[in-house]
Order: sequence, then C-alpha cells, then structure tokens
Amino acid sequence: MADQKMTFIEHLEELRRRIIIALLAMMVAMAVCYLYSWKILDILKNPATKASIPLNLHYFSVLEPFMVRFKIALYAGIVLALPVILFEILAFIAPALRKREKKVMYTSLALIIGFFILGTVFCYFYILPAGLNWLVGQAGNRLTPTLRAEDYIGIVALLLLALGITFETPLLIFLVVRLGIITPQRLHKNWRVAVIVILCFAAFITPDWNPVTMILVAVPMFFLYEASIMFAMLGLRKRERLE
Repeated sequence: MADQKMTFIEHLEELRRRIIIALLAMMVAMAVCYLYSWKILDILKNPATKASIPLNLHYFSVLEPFMVRFKIALYAGIVLALPVILFEILAFIAPALRKREKKVMYTSLALIIGFFILGTVFCYFYILPAGLNWLVGQAGNRLTPTLRAEDYIGIVALLLLALGITFETPLLIFLVVRLGIITPQRLHKNWRVAVIVILCFAAFITPDWNPVTMILVAVPMFFLYEASIMFAMLGLRKRERLE
C-alpha cells in the first residue's frame, strides 16, 4: 500500500487506522499508570521534599481522589504512549517521502523522544525544586500551607510536559536551518521576535496563566534558542567546508 498511489478514501482509512492505534496505546498506557498512580504520586512529591516543603496533600470532595488518580494516569499515559503516537504520525507521512527522507525522519523520532525525556529530567531535578520553593516561600511566616492534591498534580505535571516540549527547540532550529528555510544569522538578528514567540508559546502551553509558570518555561526555552543557533551555525559551516 505504501508503494502504490492511494485514493482519498484510502488515505482517510489509513489515517483512521493510525488514530485508533494511537488511542489504544494511550488507553493502555493510562490504564497501567492508573494502577500505579500512587507510586507515581510519590515520585512527583520528591521535588517538593527536595525543596524542604512540608507536603501534606489534601482533597476537598469525594470525587477528588479519583480525579487525582485520573490526572496522574492521563499525564503519565501521554509520556508512556508518546513513542507509539509519534511513530504512527510519522508512519502516516512516510509513504510520501523518499528513502533518505524516511531515514532522517525515523532518526528524528529518536531525537524527539530523547530531547523530551531530557527536558522532563531537567525540570524534575532543577526547575521544580527551585520553582516550588520560590512559590511556597512567598507565604513567609504569615500563611500555613494546606496544599490541594489536584492543584499540586496539575502544576507539577504541567511543568514537566511544558519543559519536555520546550527541549524540542534545538531539534526544531536544526531542521529549519538544515532545510534552508532560514539562516542562523537571521534567527540571531530577530531575537526580539523570538522572545515574543517564546512568551506566547509559554502562555499557550501553561493554561493556568500563572506568570511564574510562564517564566519557568520561557527562560530555559530562550537559552535553548540561542544555544541552538550557535550549534546550527557550526554545523552549517562544517557542511560548507565539506562541500
């Protein structure tokens, strides 16, 4: 099927099949993560413990314990099913590509997953402890924390996913430079535009509109943007010398 021309209906059927596989992978991943949700919660509580925050999570309705476990399963399920979801997306696109382009595409899949994991690890060990410590520290000695479990899971999972997506910046910069869409010099020159785009993106992926959360996402992304331009420039010069 991949080597033959497909009709519009066949394309729709192929798309439907890919979506079903991705959804099934997501549902299985969520089911597994739901069973281990309390163990995942213990892992998510570690950054607060590292920041010396007295973490006693509470709930305020009979539905909330289920919603906490569901949110944990949802966020963890996305991460667990991500390789399958990305593979299905690329497999749908693959028939339209040449052999060399397919090789680059599947190599990019490994890089996408690798950068995402790197971003979540960086967030877990560095951004979350510092961010939580600063946020809770605003209370000083005037307020006593009574943290709601659902809110804590929301901000922690949101930051982990946001930083995972943010760490895709180097790969995105490399691809647009490699494809000749834009030059590193032009990217560096338009850094003001990049700041606005990064802030808008940070606001988009942090729907709670918390300015601190947005800054925690935007600052690493800007540094990654500048570092990516430098590496892209070095790679471009090396390719020019080889040619």
